[in-house]
Amino acid sequence: MADLFADEIPDTPTEQEPAADAPLADRLRPQSLEDVIGQEHLTGPEGAIGRMVGAGRLSSMVLWGPPGTGKTSIARLLAAAVGMRYVAVSAVFSGVADLKKAFAEAEKAKSAGQRTLLFVDEIHRFNRAQQDGFLPYVERGTVTLVGATTENPSFELNAALLSRAQVLILHRLDAAALGKLLDRAEELEGPLPLTPAAREALIASADGDGRFLLNQAETLYSAGLTEKLDPARLGQFLQRRVAVYDKDREGHYNLISALHKAMRGSDPQASLYYLARMITAGEEPLYVLRRITRFACEDIGLADPQALTQCIAAKEAYQFLGSPEGELAIVQACLYCATAPKSNAAYKAQKAAWRSAKETGSLMPPQNILNAPTKLMKDIGYGKNYAYDHDAEEGFSGADYWPAEMGPQTYYAPVERGFERQVKERIAYWNRLRAERNG
Repeated sequence: MADLFADEIPDTPTEQEPAADAPLADRLRPQSLEDVIGQEHLTGPEGAIGRMVGAGRLSSMVLWGPPGTGKTSIARLLAAAVGMRYVAVSAVFSGVADLKKAFAEAEKAKSAGQRTLLFVDEIHRFNRAQQDGFLPYVERGTVTLVGATTENPSFELNAALLSRAQVLILHRLDAAALGKLLDRAEELEGPLPLTPAAREALIASADGDGRFLLNQAETLYSAGLTEKLDPARLGQFLQRRVAVYDKDREGHYNLISALHKAMRGSDPQASLYYLARMITAGEEPLYVLRRITRFACEDIGLADPQALTQCIAAKEAYQFLGSPEGELAIVQACLYCATAPKSNAAYKAQKAAWRSAKETGSLMPPQNILNAPTKLMKDIGYGKNYAYDHDAEEGFSGADYWPAEMGPQTYYAPVERGFERQVKERIAYWNRLRAERNG
């Protein structure tokens, strides 16, 4: 592959320590990997990063995790831990010229015996051609690439780049980790003007984002409050952070998957929670209802035929009432589906029948069940000896409706749950009659 960024450009200055008036989050940056909070599964002695640092050699990697979980800090500390030169670029603000400059500097440093760690923030924002431009420099060892992304690398990064980098997953910071961050802030700035309950509310409002939490704490310090705030007054003072939810990104698919699985698992409480997560984050209510309707067909089917009726009624009610009143109809459909008996027999039957239809091509049905609107068609046997079921005993003739080359098949197998138990008994009864009447 051609080197897209091979021009010679002078070195860039090294990163400076934060100034005394820098933001609190900047001043509390960890000074070693041991100081990184909440990612011990990676930075600890047995973690992937801990092992690489212990061996003194890094491989290229992609750090994948939510905002404010320490991706940038880990990259900077990695370089210091193994004595590498640290260069950072952002895919949001950098272009081809910046990458050319970084690679040219890395080539010079390599000639001088200095290895370079190139940190690329928001790496998923580079297009496919730009991502391919990294490959020759990674392969030659000109740089050790550390990319950071909040998006699923499987969807956003080239397969060629992923094959040369290890994907490491950073966890969303839990309440304990966020509490430690506030402890550090209070060691530096003094106690926060909060009651214990308000402190817990502040941690909860961060939604796992350490940077956001420290920015909120800094706002409280800057206000010069003389009395402690309780949760209610804290809510008035600070705007609660909106949950991260991009309707065209992975979070969208994760939540709709969680809703589907919770309903399938007959957990109405969890189902309602994931429904609420999506609706309150701004998801289109009718999109969610479409997915619930699909669920009614796929995971309930004839075990409870009313599930589909409930979903269609919810659509009519939502369109009639509008939002937010109509959202209660969606809640009702969700709860009905979550508590209904489950069966995927219709879904499996569709798959099997579709597959069979593709495999058998254009086989003709038996002539006796074909209409014969013309004399010629009657003369060649269309409709001859057709058994009209309503004239048969018990309204059932037991005739064979399958192409002769194929023979009878079984696609639909009802389960012993809900209304399908009755359907199963009915089919078994017809099978017995068919066997008796066909000898």
